[in-house]
Amino acid sequence: MPPSPQVKCHPYFKLRRLTPHIQIGPLAPSPWNVPNLCTAYHWPNGLAGGGVIAIVELGGGWVQSDIDQYFKSINQPVPHITDVSVDGTKNSPNQSTGSNSDPDYEVALDIEVAGAAYYAATGKAATIRMYWSQDIASAVQKAANDGCDVCSISWGADEATWGTTAAQEMESAAATATDLGMVVFAASGDNDSSDGGSTPANVDAPSSCPHVVGCGGTYKTTTVETVWNDSPGQTNGEGTGGGYSTIFPVQSFQIGVPKPPAGSTFGKGRMVPDVSGDADPNTGYNVIVHGSTTVVGGTSAVAPLYAGLFAAFGKKLGFVTPSLYQNQADFNDITTGGNGYYNAAPGPDPCTGIGSPVGGKLASLFVKPA
Repeated sequence: MPPSPQVKCHPYFKLRRLTPHIQIGPLAPSPWNVPNLCTAYHWPNGLAGGGVIAIVELGGGWVQSDIDQYFKSINQPVPHITDVSVDGTKNSPNQSTGSNSDPDYEVALDIEVAGAAYYAATGKAATIRMYWSQDIASAVQKAANDGCDVCSISWGADEATWGTTAAQEMESAAATATDLGMVVFAASGDNDSSDGGSTPANVDAPSSCPHVVGCGGTYKTTTVETVWNDSPGQTNGEGTGGGYSTIFPVQSFQIGVPKPPAGSTFGKGRMVPDVSGDADPNTGYNVIVHGSTTVVGGTSAVAPLYAGLFAAFGKKLGFVTPSLYQNQADFNDITTGGNGYYNAAPGPDPCTGIGSPVGGKLASLFVKPA
């Protein structure tokens, strides 16, 4: 599939802000180590696993020393990682060191979260294949053809930036991938309901593609979980993306999805996201990049978190989204907060979808008895 040069995709991760947080009373929220977050989400353990994880990257890179240091810090074995160039793009670390948008942080986050989440459920080192490409659809297609079982995408842009043709080509690639048995997860964006677009309500592709599981973000501590939104009252700030597609129609498998607000002039099609997980950088993820521990958040963390879990369920699960909506009790329903134009409510909503994972219940749904 030819690349779509009009799409300028951005990685969806946020470094924890370095401004001081002064709080009277309870302690400020703490970042998570992935194994502890998995425990909080009631991860299963001892699963047979076997799923191969594909991770799509459009830039940046990783170095072995960071990966070794990270997994040693959480007492896990290092995943088996292979780089695959789809179109000549290659693993290229240390090209933007010092930049606030250094894509090396995205790459490290994806590997470390997916690998740690997989190990937490299986007790085995993950097998990860990094697909380097300037076109997401081509990378997804290549990963599926190579036999990968789960795919994590942490890059995207609002649908208007993609355009209808490119977005439909992305959906075609995702549909083919699920037909081949590969589950596809994608981040829903980090700029609240606007998704960085020109209007207050837009959704992000590829997460809006019907055959992609859109992954939204929450603020999660040990005691509460709400919609991630660090910019209350704004539609273009730091918070989870979500809303309704202008390209893809309402999907029959999205059981219980509410209609857009009365009088809305924005999208009225497929609701995004489908699922969610911790993403706020204030309750973010401890990762190691450039030899140092850093706290990173964003919906970029949610896609690999789910990818690691579903790879632990086994191989060739394919188009799982209808099953997720049919089993909403396998998720923590997020009912508090909003992302600008939309608000959370009981049941599915365009902020956090059907909620955050209850890992053990999802394992019972997808893992066949021995």
